[in-house]
Amino acid sequence: MATPEMKETLEIGLTAEARAKVVGILNRLLADEFSLYARARAFHWNVTGRHFKQDHALFEEEYEALDETIDEVAERARSLGGTVQATLSQYVQNRTIPEVDSTELTSEQMIASMRDGHEALARQLREDIHAADEVGDEGTADFLTALLEAHEKRAWMLRSHLA
Repeated sequence: MATPEMKETLEIGLTAEARAKVVGILNRLLADEFSLYARARAFHWNVTGRHFKQDHALFEEEYEALDETIDEVAERARSLGGTVQATLSQYVQNRTIPEVDSTELTSEQMIASMRDGHEALARQLREDIHAADEVGDEGTADFLTALLEAHEKRAWMLRSHLA
């Protein structure tokens, strides 16, 4: 992914290069969060089975939480003076979370897929926190730590749902 252009000069204690690196991380994260959001939406629409009402509501909770996260990630990138990549083609190009076809999955497979997505994001966030720390961006490291905790909690809840 190309380094995002820094359109603003900010006096916040970070160099333009450090901010560009972090904004790049945030744009990739945005693509992954959006991919997981799209997965939750598809599961919400396509879930069937004996526990339809419960699972339908579960996936709605998932996409609503991810929608909020997406906005927070984009706003963090903007607060650092960066631009936000926000087209579907950019999301597809920059995501690390794969697409999942919801039409052939059982509700349990859908729940497991959401768990796997949250766990994948948690693993990536650990690396991203380290990268933000390396350039001296404690604010973004803190922000990413909160997201890590949220993804770990969602993964735990989904694992518990499958037990």
